Amino acid sequence: MKLSAEQRKKIYEEEKARIEAEEKQRMSAESSLPDIKSNVAGLLCYVAGWISGIIFLVIEQKNALVRFHAMQATFTFGVLTIATILLGLIPVVGPYFSSILGILMFIVWIVLMVKAYLGELYKLPVAGNIAMEILAALERGGKPDSPPEQAIEESSSTSTGESGNTEIREKTSITSSEKVKEQDKSSDSYFHNSRAGRIAGYSGAIFWGLLLIILFCFFYQYIAWYSVASDGHVVRIPLLTARYFIWLPILVFVLVLSIAGNIVLIIHDRYWLHQVIKIALNIFGIITIANLISIFPFDFGAIPNNAFVYVMPVIVKIVLVIIAVGLAVEALLRFIRLLVHFTGKRNS
Repeated sequence: MKLSAEQRKKIYEEEKARIEAEEKQRMSAESSLPDIKSNVAGLLCYVAGWISGIIFLVIEQKNALVRFHAMQATFTFGVLTIATILLGLIPVVGPYFSSILGILMFIVWIVLMVKAYLGELYKLPVAGNIAMEILAALERGGKPDSPPEQAIEESSSTSTGESGNTEIREKTSITSSEKVKEQDKSSDSYFHNSRAGRIAGYSGAIFWGLLLIILFCFFYQYIAWYSVASDGHVVRIPLLTARYFIWLPILVFVLVLSIAGNIVLIIHDRYWLHQVIKIALNIFGIITIANLISIFPFDFGAIPNNAFVYVMPVIVKIVLVIIAVGLAVEALLRFIRLLVHFTGKRNS
């Protein structure tokens, strides 16, 4: 009897659901914390946000489901916490955006704890996928444990072979193979880069730091609003106020630190040192931007356009917040990568 396409699809989905349930049970049986059930451990990953996420990421080295919840908690609440703090620095509208984001964090916190306690492999849109990919890349660099999604796919391939379901075995095998290839291509593993390439990157960062010091110290007057007068000549309206010179020493100090850090990496090129220096520079970068938002040495009042006078300060502050959040996310990812690197070496 030949099955229709809908019947084959239904059989495939039922068999896949059964395999996933068996794999989830197998994953939960292996744990570094045998006294705590996996669903309870998953809930505890979210209790204190990114703090509990990092704790469980370090202490739980076997249970892939719990490690995923820990990574999702670390990434999601780490980014949201940083964004809330930075948005609060924006005058007038900042506290409102910060409050809205705080309410969103609370809702997400409750949902994730409930889903984890129910034993579900629940992934947040975007953040969940990023957490899965980060976990896969980090564990390849530290200890080669399979992340939940990959473990499910690999187990599906094996289980369906035992049951004789050729269609599911082929699909899951292809999916797993394609995912491994995609992860290998997207991995930015430090050890796969040549030393010559890293030195070129450090040298570029040193050159860029020197260029920024020169520009901000000697050519700051060109940060201005430009317009063409009726007689054809270009009119330059400076946008910086005297408060700029309060912020300038902070910027120069951070740029000098960046140059020094990259010189150290050229001399002593080690993975852990690379991550530590980059994390420190990201943190100093965030402090520099936070000070710029606080001091805000810009004056758009001279712009001959009322709409720009009111809109430009908000746009500049939003752009600065986005840059700071980007630096914070990078620092967070490097910190997690460093933790996994050391815990992987300790347990290998």
